[in-house]
This record gives sequence, C-alpha cells and structure tokens, in this order.
Amino acid sequence: MPSGTHGRFVRSTAALVLLSAAALPAVLELAAPSPSTVIGPPAGPLTDHAAPPRTPQQADLRAPAAPTVDIRRSGDPANRITLVLLGDGYTEEQQGVFREQADRAWRALMEIEPFRTYQGYFNIRRVDVVSPSAGIAESESTGRSTRTPLGMHFWCEGTARLLCADESATARYAGEGAGPQYLIALANSSEYGGAGGTGVTTLAGGSPDAGRIIQHEIGHTVGELGDEYDSAPDDADYPNLSTVDADQMRRTKVKWWRWLDAPSPDGGGTVGAYRSANGLYRPTEDSVMRTLGGSYNLPSREAIIEQVYRRVRPLDGASPAPGEVGTPTRLTVRPLQLTGARQLRVDWTVDGVAVEPQAPDRTWLDTASLGLAPGHRATVQATVTDSTDWVRDEGFRQEFMTRSVSWTVTG
Repeated sequence: MPSGTHGRFVRSTAALVLLSAAALPAVLELAAPSPSTVIGPPAGPLTDHAAPPRTPQQADLRAPAAPTVDIRRSGDPANRITLVLLGDGYTEEQQGVFREQADRAWRALMEIEPFRTYQGYFNIRRVDVVSPSAGIAESESTGRSTRTPLGMHFWCEGTARLLCADESATARYAGEGAGPQYLIALANSSEYGGAGGTGVTTLAGGSPDAGRIIQHEIGHTVGELGDEYDSAPDDADYPNLSTVDADQMRRTKVKWWRWLDAPSPDGGGTVGAYRSANGLYRPTEDSVMRTLGGSYNLPSREAIIEQVYRRVRPLDGASPAPGEVGTPTRLTVRPLQLTGARQLRVDWTVDGVAVEPQAPDRTWLDTASLGLAPGHRATVQATVTDSTDWVRDEGFRQEFMTRSVSWTVTG
C-alpha cells in the first residue's frame, strides 16, 4: 500500500462464533453483531474500534515487555503483512505449549489457498506473554480467574462460543510494526470457539479444531468475508454474499459476476448463486466460510488476494535506484516471491519497445546489451505484474498488482 494511505474499516456483522462440534460437526454458528477494524496500514498506528468493554480487573493490567520472536521473516516488514501470535492464560511453565499451538495455527493457515501461494507476503512473529495463572474464563463458568494479560474470555457479548480479547491490551503487547499487522490471540483452552473480523482474531489454542478455525476466522479478518452458513445475518455487504441471483449479477455486473460458471476449486460444481436459508446467495454450494475444513471459493480467494495487495506492493525495490545511470550497468528489480512454480511476471521495455532481459528469471538487464552510442540516451522500464488467474478484476490488477520502475540510460 502506498505510504500515507489509511487502512479502511471492516464492516462485519459478526465476530464469528463456532458451534460445538459435538452438536453439529464443523458447522459454523452465528455470533452477535460487532463492528470491527483491520490493523494497518504500513508504518501506521494500530487501530481499534468498538472493542468489547474491559472489566475493572482487566483495566488494571499493564502490558510489560514480553519476549518477541520472529518465527518467519519473508521480507522487509514495511512491505509485508505481519501476523502477530500472542497467547493468553499460558503460565511461564506453559510457554512451550503456547509455542507448539502457535506453530500449528500459522502452519494450518499456510496450508490453504491462497495463503499457501502467497505465504511469502507474510512475516510471522510470536509474543510470549506470561500469565499469572493457567487458563482463561471459559463458557461454563468454571471459576477460573479472568485476570489474564489479554483478558480473553468466552461468553463475549452474551454468546457462549464467542471468544474475545481486550483489544487495547493485545495491541500494547504486540507493539507497533513497520508495516501492517494482524493480531492473532490464542487462549489456553481446549473449548471450541473463536472470533474473526475484529482487531484481534481469536481461537482456542488447545482445541482439536484450532487449525480449521483459524482458516475460517482469517477469512473474515484478512479477506473481509462474510459467513455463508444458513443462520448468518442477512447482510450482503461482503464480497462473497449477494441479494441478487446469477442472472441479475450478469446483467448488472455486480458481485462475483466475472466468476459465474467457473469450476469450483474444491471440485464441487461451478460458481453460481446458491441461496442460503437466510435469503442471501453465496458463490458455491460449500466453502470454508460455510463449513470448517473446506476451501475458499474463487470469489473469496480473489477478495483475500485483493486485500493483501492493498497492503503489500508486488515489488520490493530496484537497484540502482530509478533515475539516470550510465553504461554498462546491471538494472535489477526485486519482485516478491510466490510459493510454487508460478512467479510474478517481469517485463522490460527500451523506449517503449519490449526487449528480452539476459536473466533467466527476468529480474535484471545489462545496459551494455543496448548498444547505445556515446552520448545517446534510452529509457529502460521494468514492470512487475501478478498475472494470477485467481483475480479477474483487471482494473484492480493494474492499480494494485502492477508496479513499474524506469531508468534513463546514457551511453
């Protein structure tokens, strides 16, 4: 995201709550409405909005320094999204448990597309928050103390499986980063619950479903996606929900009209408009936003990728700095790296005419190959583009997924 651009608020009807797997396996249940925000932009302050009220005990707690570990650093934090994992209810003796559960959580997230392909766009940081006592306030009022550093508790906003955290305290422990951050708080609990789409994404770190829960919750937080299950609110203000059917989408070119009839990535038919019991249409019969363990449907994948590119540029930089250079000089660009065979495309032009660079990966060009006569000048431009077919909005690709740099070369 260009510097100076402010992160926009996420309008979410639900900080999602999960239904007990014993009652209805892998099906998601409705949470109370809660407005929320995304944390960022690059180099910007952490932002909270409409966080759950803190109890007097929580308000007395401070955020002392906690050990911070960079688990995975893919690149400069100023041009990466940092996922910050924090734990609540883990004592000093239980920090090893927290580390194991945090590792399982972020690895599970990177197993699902599009996060698998775009994992190089994320840095992973862990904050080892030590709690004075083990566990958090759980849904059955077990008598455990709520006096934990992040104030995590079930029964948030009167909903049993809604797991909330004190967003202000969590942000203080996380600290400000050089770029956009998403905070993920793990509770020392094996109960089934979590929340997404708010300033802090939450999950029960000890739940057997923790990996599948985070895949769903991050869909709310990063992709600004809505729930697709039948009992979700009838709010269509999300890229994966609609009040109109496929025919009207085609006529009016709204919502996921570009994806209609495309094969679903999970092999379960094609993208269309499938009506839920709440009256809204969803893109596919099933997805991870409807059933835990599923895949993101194609409109949701596109939405996630677009939100990532609103915060991360496809180009880390160029060498030498764009401007006037002599010859011979090796001109180099540093596109972000994808996981897998496909990489970002790099195209070169000289005075507007396409040329082939010498580098097998197309990331550099030697100006000596231009054969410029002494005193003659030429403009060399390198353009980095993410040409993924998971995005069909070409206007968005041009604005956010393409970056160019140029040099004036003098022979």
